[in-house]
Amino acid sequence: MSTEGGTKAVIAALTSNLVIAVSKFVAFAFTGSSSMLAEGVHSVADSGNQVLLLIGGRRAERHADPEHPFGYGQERYVYGFLVAVVLFAVGGVFAVYEGIGKIRHPHPLESWYWAVGVLLFAVVMEGSSFRTAMRETNRLRGRQGWFEYIRRAKAPELPVVLLEDSGALVGLVLALLGVVLTIATGSSVWDGIATVCIGTLLICIAVVLAQETKSLLVGEAASGEIQQRIREALVAGGDVHQVIHMRTLHLGPDELLIGAKIAVRHEERAGDIARAIDAAEERVRAAVPIARVIYLEPDIYSAAKAAAGPAPEATPGGPATPSGPVTPGGPAQH
Repeated sequence: MSTEGGTKAVIAALTSNLVIAVSKFVAFAFTGSSSMLAEGVHSVADSGNQVLLLIGGRRAERHADPEHPFGYGQERYVYGFLVAVVLFAVGGVFAVYEGIGKIRHPHPLESWYWAVGVLLFAVVMEGSSFRTAMRETNRLRGRQGWFEYIRRAKAPELPVVLLEDSGALVGLVLALLGVVLTIATGSSVWDGIATVCIGTLLICIAVVLAQETKSLLVGEAASGEIQQRIREALVAGGDVHQVIHMRTLHLGPDELLIGAKIAVRHEERAGDIARAIDAAEERVRAAVPIARVIYLEPDIYSAAKAAAGPAPEATPGGPATPSGPVTPGGPAQH
């Protein structure tokens, strides 16, 4: 994840949403449209969300300390989850409540041209923000589809902005449709229905964001491609006979923890094993720069014991490999 690219997209979205929020509230004051009020609150919620993302990114840059020895990278996930909560409660639930109230107690739409003008202006502004997010995402997603990128991304900023901006554009179309139908039929019930639809859309987006950021908070492994690169780097020097098993964990979007049991030959001395571990760590960090914390445990490899031992363990991103006994004296960790 390019932190710079994510920050650029967040700032672009924040600027657009602040301008749009003011224009929507002005339109609501002139028209009394519930969909305009819902859209205004939506833009305020989005602006607050972008501020949360910026705060999370700044706090995640703090260095590790005795209380948090692995650093603060996961703060970005915490604030990403807060974004989902704000979007659900402030944007979605409020819009549904306001829309139901408008359906039950409709009142005429006044100065409709204000609503139409502001909505068209908002479409242009949101489209500009969405284009910035797409451009920054295209630099990172490679051959992944959009949905796959959102599902697999380890950094929350760009997926959040993509979902928020796409939801905002759809919401604007719904609000515009509600206003047009209200003008055409003379019934403001359509404005209320559009408002409920906007709220439902925001709730759905919030649920998706909450699910993805929850997964990151619980702890996700590196992608299969990165795990394969780590395995290849570990054995590339010939001093590591085999990777018996390996675990990875994202401490943050740009920080990866690696723990692996590696097989060494029984005739090697402790000094040789220590040098092999050091060399393996250097190769891994060169192949995967985000590998910040690496723990390697040496084990004696024995084909006979491996054949007689338990079934091979299948690990993500690499072939199944046999496990082996722990060497006397405990693991050597670097």
